[in-house]
Amino acid sequence: MHSSSIPRCHVLALSIVLSVLFSRFSSHFAIAGNLVDEDKPKKYLYVAVPGIRNYLGYGGHGILVFDIEEEHRFVKRIPTRGYSSNGKPSNVKGIAVSIPLNSLFISTLEGVQRLSLKTEKIVWERAYEGGADRMAISPDGRTMYLPSLEKDFWNVIDCETGDRMATISVHERAHNTIYGASGSFAYLADINSPYLHVADTRLHKVTRKIGPFSHGIRPFTINSEESLVFVNVNERLGFEVGDLHTGEVLAEIQVEGWEKGPVRRHGNPSHGIGLTPDETEVWVCDGHNMRLHLFQAFPPYQQLTTIPLQDMPGWITFSRDGRYAYPSSGEVIDVETRKILYLLQDENHNYVASEKMIELHLVNGQVQAAGDQFGLGRKITINQE
Repeated sequence: MHSSSIPRCHVLALSIVLSVLFSRFSSHFAIAGNLVDEDKPKKYLYVAVPGIRNYLGYGGHGILVFDIEEEHRFVKRIPTRGYSSNGKPSNVKGIAVSIPLNSLFISTLEGVQRLSLKTEKIVWERAYEGGADRMAISPDGRTMYLPSLEKDFWNVIDCETGDRMATISVHERAHNTIYGASGSFAYLADINSPYLHVADTRLHKVTRKIGPFSHGIRPFTINSEESLVFVNVNERLGFEVGDLHTGEVLAEIQVEGWEKGPVRRHGNPSHGIGLTPDETEVWVCDGHNMRLHLFQAFPPYQQLTTIPLQDMPGWITFSRDGRYAYPSSGEVIDVETRKILYLLQDENHNYVASEKMIELHLVNGQVQAAGDQFGLGRKITINQE
């Protein structure tokens, strides 16, 4: 044997040692990698159906979950309750989240369900006198402003228990609700009133009004500073702008180049409006022409372009990062290029459409961050992030 040669037994022993060491280190790195992956929030779109009236042809019944980072592919369906007196699934009216309670809230015609995001089970379900409409939850996740079903009042609900804490009388037909990012004010839209009512959330009382706008207020959105409101109003194909500090109406904007016409739902030419999260653009729904009309979100509110859709839109919101737009007709739109990237589809490859959807960031069943159902401005939050 050559003097520099290593005995075979030593080679074998060395290879075993190296193999064990490699195995231990690889397992360590694999475990570490898994921990890193598990600690990184996954972004999902939660879509409540039936989210267009009680039509089951737009995705059935339940909560459909889509993976935002994987081309919005369908992940799962979470069963929900909520039935009308006729035994059919009840219309979903709103969707919201409480981060500290790790819970998703769904309102239907009759009441509200609280769903644990960890167990995906119903924590409580409550019916409320006067029914329920599209609610909003405070930034601290503890308080819900819940409109009755087009009656003349809002209920103030404890999110943890579902108990009613207060009632706020407004005008005639309670409808859409936004809780401001500051947590100090809630904004209440009554279909039959040309005023936006502003409630002080410490007092649970309306303390001022914005307007009058030209007609009753339908969907609306606000910027992150809570200084401007952008509203759809009855009869207008377009939107109006109000100053949340002075109460003045600043602008009335009509969509140019498109005519009003009959719509299948909501009875209004424009039902659905949202601010891009960076607050540079306003996107407005056009039911009759099945389009989105895009405008600058500052004077003179120049009309930028229009995007054709596969169905009538009745709502719009955006991903938290502003990359995607989600009209209720089921498209996923690239905000920068204006191109339709995907169509939401359920487990049976049926197209999904809903006016009630929200983005959640989850780690091991715990919500870390959330979007909103309203297309609210997020400029302040974006700058902080």
